[in-house]
Amino acid sequence: MKIGQFSDTFLPIVDGVGRVVYNYATALSRRGESCYVIAPMADTGFRGGYPFELVDYISSELPSHPQYNTGIPQLDQHYDARMRDIPLDIIHAHAPFIAGLEAQRLARRRDIPIVGMFHSRYYDDFYQITGTEMLANIAVATIVNFYQRCDEVWTVSQSSKETLYDYGYVGEVIVMPNGTPDIDPDPARAAAAKAKYNLPDEPILLYCGQINWKKNILRILESCALYARSGKPFTLVLAGQGPDVKSIQQKTDELGLSERVRFTGHITGENDLYGLYENADLFVFPSLYDTSGMVVREAAAMGTPSVVVRGCATAEPILDRENGFLCEDTTQSLCDVIDLALSDSAMTSKIGQSARKTIYLSWDEIATASVERYAALIERKKKISKKP
Repeated sequence: MKIGQFSDTFLPIVDGVGRVVYNYATALSRRGESCYVIAPMADTGFRGGYPFELVDYISSELPSHPQYNTGIPQLDQHYDARMRDIPLDIIHAHAPFIAGLEAQRLARRRDIPIVGMFHSRYYDDFYQITGTEMLANIAVATIVNFYQRCDEVWTVSQSSKETLYDYGYVGEVIVMPNGTPDIDPDPARAAAAKAKYNLPDEPILLYCGQINWKKNILRILESCALYARSGKPFTLVLAGQGPDVKSIQQKTDELGLSERVRFTGHITGENDLYGLYENADLFVFPSLYDTSGMVVREAAAMGTPSVVVRGCATAEPILDRENGFLCEDTTQSLCDVIDLALSDSAMTSKIGQSARKTIYLSWDEIATASVERYAALIERKKKISKKP
């Protein structure tokens, strides 16, 4: 089977969707499928060594989000020539924007099925950009229209499925959760990350993702400021890059946390990322925005438990104080959980090992389930195409 994975983001970006696409393509290739990733061109130093083929097109950085690239694939003649030589059986679009529109264009031209993957709470993004409900609703309506034109729609969690229906989507939605990296903890990797980021010999709290207020980072900072009053040692690591780095650094200073918080900046290497997970005593992720708990699963793969907000999408696999921690979306509640987790390292370590055992979901399992759905879609499309 020849499968095209279309995405507006890809490595070396530490971005959830980009890493999902990488894991899909890698797991599908392990099964012997011919997989192609179609994405905007990023750092050319990361183009080789994949078990799949990367077909990228000329792009440029987004001024407000320098970690992201965008472009117009139809204007890249080299890309167009390469795509003409690739006979795809099915397309899997991971975004409703430029890459998604290109995916639909090719699917229509070739009369092949397309799966649309719903990853994000787009209304929140558009509202943050436009500042008005009307424009955000118009943008979301356009996105819903994209998914209505797909042959099948997948989401990464039950919560994101409900969000898509709230946006106005009509039709069946398949929940296809993200998997967990097939990787084991490695003391050497942890030691290398500890040295690279100069982490002290004290409890480590870790957040990984966009450095963006929408991720509820203010809740993390205020909870850490409250916890700091106890005088207990800790370091908070904020790993990633985003549009709000400067204002978040300023808030960190205002809260008196400048000596306790480390900003890693943009992370391009998986070893660095997993090394940070391994060094963390607790992964702090109170985001109400995210539709999937992929970072929670990644932390679990390293034996690191997470604290997330009760009732949100990332909380779906968490049993409180069994394989992770749940808190309310309040500063005091998150602070209390941080205090609990860091005060009893033996308990927290045991919960982390439980997370590794119970939250783990193999990408190979996801690939197997995906191929079954891909095959059914291809057969259904063939039957429809044969009708007079």
